This record gives sequence, structure tokens and C-alpha cells, in this order.
Amino acid sequence: MGSSSTMERVTKMASEMPVVIFSKSSCCMCYTIKTLFSDFGVNPVVHEVDEIPRGRDIEQALSRLGCNPSVPAIFIGGKFVGGTNQVMSLHLNRSLIPMLKKAGALWL
Repeated sequence: MGSSSTMERVTKMASEMPVVIFSKSSCCMCYTIKTLFSDFGVNPVVHEVDEIPRGRDIEQALSRLGCNPSVPAIFIGGKFVGGTNQVMSLHLNRSLIPMLKKAGALWL
């Protein structure tokens, strides 16, 4: 499996639902982000890269997208938003909720 097909797989997984999080089950920042979304009432799809087949390839693909660290990687409406810092700053400048509504992740 080449890198482009892994990237395609990531893109496909990322666009399955309004909010998709690539995470590691042992990562505390991932946990924080998952909690943030569920506090909003958003039900994200979470892919734990340490528990899925070819998770390491996916992690490398995420790094190539500019994820540093590679998890958590958050996609909203199929678009790569970023990691913890990006999501937190979107939250702090109040643009996260509108973004979630636009993606159909929130019905408020």
C-alpha cells in the first residue's frame, strides 16, 4: 500500500461523518479533545490509530498533512482542522461552534 492510498483512506475516513478525530487511546490530549466535543453534544467518530489495522501508516499520513504531534487530528466537515492547539484557539475565538453547525455536527 503506497502513501497516496493511505492518504486517500484518511480522506475517506475523515469525510464519513461531520466530526472525525484520529486519536490514540493512551493520549491525554486526545481525551481532552474528545471530551470537549462531547460537552458540546457532538458525537465525533474516533479512530484510535494504535488500535486499527495500518494505524502507523495513517499516523504518518497525518504527519504529512501537518499534524505535529500526529494525534489528535481533527477533521470537521471532511476538512483537516488541526490538532489540540488549533481546535482550542477556534474554541476560544468562538468559531468552533459555527464551524460545527455548518458541518451538520450540531443542531442548536
